[in-house]
Amino acid sequence: MKLSARNTIKGTVKKLVVGAVNAEVTLEVAPGVEVVSIISKASAESLGLSEGSEAYAVIKASNVMLAVE
Repeated sequence: MKLSARNTIKGTVKKLVVGAVNAEVTLEVAPGVEVVSIISKASAESLGLSEGSEAYAVIKASNVMLAVE
C-alpha cells in the first residue's frame, strides 16, 4: 500500500462502538496513546475492524495545530 499522506500510524483497535450510521474507533498507537476516529458503519464493516485487530491511522491535513500550557 502506498499513500500520499505523510502521517501513517500503526495501532491496535482498542474499542469499537458501532451505531446505526457511524462507528467510533479507538486506536491505541502506543501504550496509553490513543487516536479516535469516526467512520461510517459501512467502512468499519468493509475493513473488518474488531477489537484487537491492527489498523492504521492515516492523517492528511493542511494544518495541524499545536498547543502548550
